[in-house]
Amino acid sequence: MEGIKLRFSDSEIKKLLSENLMILYDTREQVNDHILSWFETKKIPYKRQVINEGDYTAIIKARPDMGIYRDLYFKVGVERKNSVDELAGNLGEKTDTRDDIRLERELIRAKMKGIKMFLVIEDPNGLQNIIKGNYRSQYKPNSFIGKLTSLQDKYIQNTVFTSNLDTGYHIFRILYYAVRNFLIAGDINKEMDLDEMAEIEILNYSGGF
Repeated sequence: MEGIKLRFSDSEIKKLLSENLMILYDTREQVNDHILSWFETKKIPYKRQVINEGDYTAIIKARPDMGIYRDLYFKVGVERKNSVDELAGNLGEKTDTRDDIRLERELIRAKMKGIKMFLVIEDPNGLQNIIKGNYRSQYKPNSFIGKLTSLQDKYIQNTVFTSNLDTGYHIFRILYYAVRNFLIAGDINKEMDLDEMAEIEILNYSGGF
C-alpha cells in the first residue's frame, strides 16, 4: 500500500533529521545498554518496538507543520551480532530445525520486501578471526567465510566489524544516511510502516540454500 508522495527541500530534510529522527530497536535485542548509552550521550531519541527484519531501524516522527501526519517508516534495517561467536552460531552447519536458519530467512524476507539490510559485528578484528578460526564453534573457517560472503552478495548492503564502544555510532550513521537518501529521493510513497510490512507473507522455506 502506497502512502502520499512527499518532497522536501534541503533545509527541510536537514531539519527533519536533526529534530524528528528516532532510532527503533527490536524487543528481542539483548545486552545493548552500551548502544543506548551512546544514543543518550549524543541526545539521539530511541524507542523499543517490534521489528520484523533486523535489530534496528529508524523513523521520522510525525510533523504536521511539514505535511507529515503520521510517523514515516523506511525500508532499512541493521542486524547486530555481539561477536563472531554469535555469527558462527547463526551460520553454522544446519540441522533440520528452522531456528538454525532464522538469520538467513530474515534476510530473505527483507530482500523480498525491498528492505536494505546492514550487518554490524562487534569485533574489530572479526574478519581476521573468521579466516584464522579464532571463534568458539566447530564451523570450519572456509565454510564460515564462504557462507558469510554469499549472504553479503545476496542480501547485505554492507558489513561493519567494530569495537562495541563504536556500535552505537555505526548503527546511527547507517540509519541516518539511509533515511536521508530516502528523503532526498522523494521515495516516501514507497515506504511502509511496520504494520504494513507485517502483512506481507513469505513462502515457507525448507532445507538448505
